[in-house]
Amino acid sequence: MIVEGVSYQISWRKFRRGTSIFIPCLDGTKAKEDVMVVLKRLRIKVVLKVSIEEGIRGLRIWKV
Repeated sequence: MIVEGVSYQISWRKFRRGTSIFIPCLDGTKAKEDVMVVLKRLRIKVVLKVSIEEGIRGLRIWKV
């Protein structure tokens, strides 16, 4: 998966329900679109939220 030109290798099938990851990004809307393309194809349900954590803007992704 590529978000803002950075390639991320995430094992979505091993990603447990209730856990989350944070992906740094500047354009949260575009990052959501990029992530959802992959997750819709894999039929994985998530909740996405643009947030600032430790002074870094990014996208928090929770598996539900």
